[in-house]
Amino acid sequence: MHNVLGHADMLKGFNISYCTHCREYAIWQGHRMVVPDVQTAPTPHADMPETLLDDFQEARSIVDLSPRGAAALLRLCLQKLMVELGEPGKDINKDIGSLVSKGLPEAVQKALDIVRVIGNESVHPGELDLRDDQETALQLFELINFIIEERISRNKRISELFAKLPEGKRQGIEARDKTS
Repeated sequence: MHNVLGHADMLKGFNISYCTHCREYAIWQGHRMVVPDVQTAPTPHADMPETLLDDFQEARSIVDLSPRGAAALLRLCLQKLMVELGEPGKDINKDIGSLVSKGLPEAVQKALDIVRVIGNESVHPGELDLRDDQETALQLFELINFIIEERISRNKRISELFAKLPEGKRQGIEARDKTS
């Protein structure tokens, strides 16, 4: 067994607290809790495509240590999301333009562009510096979830409700739409 007291210099700047609610200990470095590892970023949307999930979760795991790195990963999520939305995924700006030409609501377009621009700036620094801007990075998680809600979840729920209509009514609607 190692003598912890012999390494007291390594423990400077750390504090230990005890939670009377959960009856567990926490280790703090300054004002930041390091054990247990607490995720401050939102969880992924229930309908998040599998292709985005690993990158989103990785961004969640690093946002407290590297908001810039998290933003870059969320931009990658956005690129993969473009493919899920039927776009090529090679040029996010062109993909957004294509979605706008297909009737993309303005709020979704703005959310897409925010994630695109901020994520791009985190990789190619210009006017924005996310090194210490955790709040902006956390908002990008919310925007990714918002886009999924608006472009995937709502369509899924509407399709599920439409499928519950009587078959004759659905066929009548489809016949009407073919003649329009």
